[in-house]
Amino acid sequence: MIQSNQEQNTNTQAAPQDEEEVIIEQNLRPKGLEEYVGQEGVKQNLQIVLGAAKKRGEVLEHLLFYGPPGLGKTSLAFIVAREMGSNIKITSGPAIERAGDLASLLTNLNEGDVLFIDEIHRLNKAVEEVLYPAMEDGVLDIVLGKGPGARSIRMELPKFTLIGATTRIGLLSAPLRDRFGATYRLEYYTPAELEKIISRSAKILGAEIETTASMELAQRSRFTPRIANRLLKRIRDFAQVEGHDTISAEVARKALDLLEVDAQGLDKNDRRVLEALVHKFGGGPVGINTLAAATGEEEDTITDIHEPFLIRLGFLAKTPKGRVATEAAYKHLGLEQPLGQQTIL
Repeated sequence: MIQSNQEQNTNTQAAPQDEEEVIIEQNLRPKGLEEYVGQEGVKQNLQIVLGAAKKRGEVLEHLLFYGPPGLGKTSLAFIVAREMGSNIKITSGPAIERAGDLASLLTNLNEGDVLFIDEIHRLNKAVEEVLYPAMEDGVLDIVLGKGPGARSIRMELPKFTLIGATTRIGLLSAPLRDRFGATYRLEYYTPAELEKIISRSAKILGAEIETTASMELAQRSRFTPRIANRLLKRIRDFAQVEGHDTISAEVARKALDLLEVDAQGLDKNDRRVLEALVHKFGGGPVGINTLAAATGEEEDTITDIHEPFLIRLGFLAKTPKGRVATEAAYKHLGLEQPLGQQTIL
């Protein structure tokens, strides 16, 4: 049984196409650890933790998953709940605005349930204070009334498992982080792992795809399964409209070119950042605020979305003086790097 706190707090009906997208996304999620591709170290450790808890007949301890977006943190939470035979309730840090919201969630849990909080680093301090005793001692401290007449009531909670997910573990407070029994970092995927994910997703979507096409897509998916699946659905649309029964490498390339995703996985916004750095600032160094103003992007968008990928590809470097385009960036843009710039790096 899967319940979402966001869904419970809204009366707006989702459009039919949105519901269809949600169903597709759920179908693409792996159902068990044996279907989950990649993250071998995390999987091995989870198998041990899950197996030990089941053998002892205990509720699984609290878990924390962290890493860049789209790598499968939510999928792992679903798998953990399924492996433990537990219900899972889903919410996010920003959705829990007050301590009372969290209290409502906790008091509606049953023995062994899993509570999944996405973007847990965005919980406010008052909510965190309520969460500490719930995680550590299985109790909920509620304050009734205000002023001199206020009194505190302690409620026993059923044993539950909290699974937190965050893309920015550095923003998680130390007291909260330390209350998790196990913490796992999810790494970016290799093209070979993404190819397996794409092939599996294509079968679920009813799309026939050649191995060369799935490898082409894997190379352009920014090492991220979520992006691979999103691009696969758009390539499937392209193939159907163009009348192709099978997605070949040529069809995949045409679709990806139409989506402006190049051979390295850069989209037009990534290239705009690189081109601004190269053409407007001579390759740098340049400050992030200046680069943001030149591209019309928010600073957080550049630092959270574009910059990590460009750095991972070796196209951009961060120096004490600012951001600098590397030799690889110039080659990717088909340009010559100015002489002497290498000494800046």
